[in-house]
Amino acid sequence: MPEVTLRKPLDRAIRAGAPWIFRDALEPGAKFRDGELVTVRSADGRPLASGFWDAKSPIAVRVLEPGPLRHGAGELAHRLRGALARRLAMLDTARTNAFRWAHGEADRLPGLHLDLYDGVAVARFDGSGARAFYGGLGKVLTASAKPLRVHSAVDREGHVICGDAPGTITVRENGLQFEVSPGRASKGGLFLDQRENRERVEAMARGKSVLNLFGYTGGFSLYAARGGAASTDTVDVSKPALAAAKRNFTLNRLPLDRAVFHAADAFGFLEAAAARGQRWDLVVSDPPSFAPSKASLPAAQRAYFRLHRLDVSVTAPGGILCAASCSSHVRREDLLGSVADAARACGRRFELLDMRGAGCDHPVIAAFPEGDYLKFAIGRVR
Repeated sequence: MPEVTLRKPLDRAIRAGAPWIFRDALEPGAKFRDGELVTVRSADGRPLASGFWDAKSPIAVRVLEPGPLRHGAGELAHRLRGALARRLAMLDTARTNAFRWAHGEADRLPGLHLDLYDGVAVARFDGSGARAFYGGLGKVLTASAKPLRVHSAVDREGHVICGDAPGTITVRENGLQFEVSPGRASKGGLFLDQRENRERVEAMARGKSVLNLFGYTGGFSLYAARGGAASTDTVDVSKPALAAAKRNFTLNRLPLDRAVFHAADAFGFLEAAAARGQRWDLVVSDPPSFAPSKASLPAAQRAYFRLHRLDVSVTAPGGILCAASCSSHVRREDLLGSVADAARACGRRFELLDMRGAGCDHPVIAAFPEGDYLKFAIGRVR
């Protein structure tokens, strides 16, 4: 295989399982094709890892395994079968048939995130190197899916990898039904990583008024309604998403007379609600990523503080606030600090009850803390 040489002392981290090697950590001059297998050597010439090359990304090598590559062409199928077996051991597919099949680096499939919506697989490739390396994925998927059946696969941009192009289908999550369009924009209708947090909200919702901000197709609202919420308010700027949320309520035979849907910017909605003194017993604030890069972190911190101050202002005394962040650049302590500071700015106090992350099908490994991207803080506002 072609070889690249480290110019930074990353030997210990790579042996411990670090899956990314940035371009500035390598001796300059290496030029290979996207997806080409390379051997990574230490400064003194020892082979440290094997991985595939990305010609454009700052992450030049995604590590497949420490040391030399010892496995043959069947290794991809082997890793996919192993990842699926781990999910099937944790999930009851009679109640949940939409989940993350393969979670990239944590499943030893760097650069690949694979979601399963019943019989449709949706792949996301992190960079052109990953797209090239996993170029024959479609046939491998259908062969690796047993005991489940995968009849089609698309990528996140909607390009068909194998089978027929899927349309709108209905999937199950913890016994609730959701309308999804696999492969289309914005996760196709359901953010799978929040599944267990939605279930936690359901357990807290009985008899409460619930506000679901950035509510998309109504996931948290559906769970709250099934949990016996007195009312739900779902806020999202997208009218098509809210229309899907209403259809999901109908699909699950949940009462629409206690559900209100607001096509509005969440910040503007909160400012108006705070001005008229409106309060909710349970507030879920799950915004899109404010910090897609490290460079955007200062602006993101300001946006989070503004949002959290508004969140606190509409949470009833003694009520529950669930504040989420889906950015890997925002640490757990950053999120908690933002909510606590915002509460103090309102003359109130935030008492943390639980700090959660993504569901069990989105594992985090010690060698890859970047994988701990989703934070979900649950606390009481005094």
